Amino acid sequence: MEGSTMRAPDQPSGWAIFAGVVLITLGFLNFFWGLAAILEDTNLIVGGSGVIITDLTAWGWAALIVGIVQVLIGFGLFAKSEGARFGGIFFAALAAIGQIGIVTAFPIWSIIVIALSILVIYNLSVHWDD
Repeated sequence: MEGSTMRAPDQPSGWAIFAGVVLITLGFLNFFWGLAAILEDTNLIVGGSGVIITDLTAWGWAALIVGIVQVLIGFGLFAKSEGARFGGIFFAALAAIGQIGIVTAFPIWSIIVIALSILVIYNLSVHWDD
């Protein structure tokens, strides 16, 4: 077929690459938010009424670790790893659920992270082989 592009069976689809890029971006956002929460937890909240969680430093460590794992899984998606696919779905869901703890303090940030997480979950569950 002229004009048709075929990829090798071991190559990830465009949707998997897209999900990997979004997951890496989400991982860096979580990493830097977590780092800010660890280093400067008293000045991190600039608006809103506070967080639902009690210890912002511990929440920062959790976000930092999840961010690092998300970046690593994002690179695994480029290799079309099935484990990275399911890990990506799990850690994107974990990041979205984790935003519930800070939604009152950072509503726009939480909505952005939840939207990116849902986008990753959708791409990895629906468009893996497209």
